[in-house]
Amino acid sequence: MSGDVFVRVKGWSGRSGLAKVDLYTRGTVYLLMWVAVVGLTLIMLTRPVRSGAPLGVAVAAPLLGTAVGVVCTPLVRHAMDAYLGQGTVPRRLLIWAAAVTAATVGTVLWLVASVPSERLLTMGLWPALVPFLTAHCLIVRLRTTVLVHAGLLAALGALIPLTGKSATQTLATVATVGFAVGWVAFTARISMWVLAVMWELREARDVQARLAVAEERLRFGRDLHDVLGRNLAVIALKSELAVQLARRGRPEAVDQMVEVQRTARESQREVRDVVRGYRAADLHTELEGAQGVLTAAGITCAIGSRGDAELGLPGEVQSALAWVVREATTNVLRHGEPTRCTIALAVSDGAAVLTVENDGVQSGSRGGGGGGGLSQGSGLAGLRERLAALGGTLDAGGAAGGCFRLTATVPVPAGRSQQELQDLEGPEDREAPEELEELEGPGDLEDRDGTGQGAVAGVEESREPGSPKGAARR
Repeated sequence: MSGDVFVRVKGWSGRSGLAKVDLYTRGTVYLLMWVAVVGLTLIMLTRPVRSGAPLGVAVAAPLLGTAVGVVCTPLVRHAMDAYLGQGTVPRRLLIWAAAVTAATVGTVLWLVASVPSERLLTMGLWPALVPFLTAHCLIVRLRTTVLVHAGLLAALGALIPLTGKSATQTLATVATVGFAVGWVAFTARISMWVLAVMWELREARDVQARLAVAEERLRFGRDLHDVLGRNLAVIALKSELAVQLARRGRPEAVDQMVEVQRTARESQREVRDVVRGYRAADLHTELEGAQGVLTAAGITCAIGSRGDAELGLPGEVQSALAWVVREATTNVLRHGEPTRCTIALAVSDGAAVLTVENDGVQSGSRGGGGGGGLSQGSGLAGLRERLAALGGTLDAGGAAGGCFRLTATVPVPAGRSQQELQDLEGPEDREAPEELEELEGPGDLEDRDGTGQGAVAGVEESREPGSPKGAARR
């Protein structure tokens, strides 16, 4: 028994905020409907009904009341989905629910006429109408709901006197039924309206995120086009010229192919610069961004760095720690429902230590608070690889007070040489200085505005037979 309760509590705590509101709202609507169903069934089981009605009616009446709940429950579910734009209401189910509701109301009116019970009149009609009207008010527009309720009240005002009740009793019953069904319909509709607004906000946030990704892709494509467009055009033209010269047996074809080679290497370097710019991350910017995002999400975020420690760190250390801040912020928003988050940066004993701690750890769902589950994620695995390239480490796990703590440590050796910094970039990011000095001339890299003048100057210079650069290329 305790295990089942633990599973249910864990399932609730593992839901997102919107999922919790969705479950609470739907549960409230179901509760309102079934309170009416249970009340109707209990009224049908009272002594006046059992003693004053025929045996068949006395047995069928409570079963009919329960049937209203059984038929209207899926109708309410489909009605809520339809209101949120997540489905439709089956017409056959709507007809069946209306028929069962009409039969139940007719049975109650027949009992009112044959059983001497004032409670049956005042307390038996509105529970019979509430389940169906709860779903109906979510299917049609508000104006239609008001008209339907007014029509039902008018019909009851005409039928109740036929059971032998006085005008005062009829008026009191109509007023009671009108207030009960109106209040339930208003509560159900306003609750689903709030839920629909929250779903729209969620959808708008998702669309905004997708637009941001699309915009970034367009920007990346535009940058690549600006970098490669001119150079590829130059390569195509020079290759065609080299082919023509080679067919004529002209020695200048070699110079043209050397130019093609130089332009290709330049394009390769520029593409690497573009990619490196997209991969780089600024630590100060990421810290400010994390605080803004977490605060906007309703999470209290405190950022502390001793003496603006991030300003004195090498560029590659700042970039690595910036990626840690970015991934940690993403985990805080995705996992659990934290209320506070603390990000601290300190430099001591030749190492930069970044600590991110929050109180939103989910026991059992993400590693039991011990970080075991999180450590298997691809995000943290990628961070460990980044930090390992700098000799750093990453620890993630539970902390005191039921919190979750992520600690990144990166050594910052004093007097790091330029050769060590180049080694940290990786072999794919390094250029060949000797080849560049040999291939690049004064006019080769002058073009940065897309006019192509730098490439033309290099071509003209290579054609001069007495040029030292042309001799070096040959």
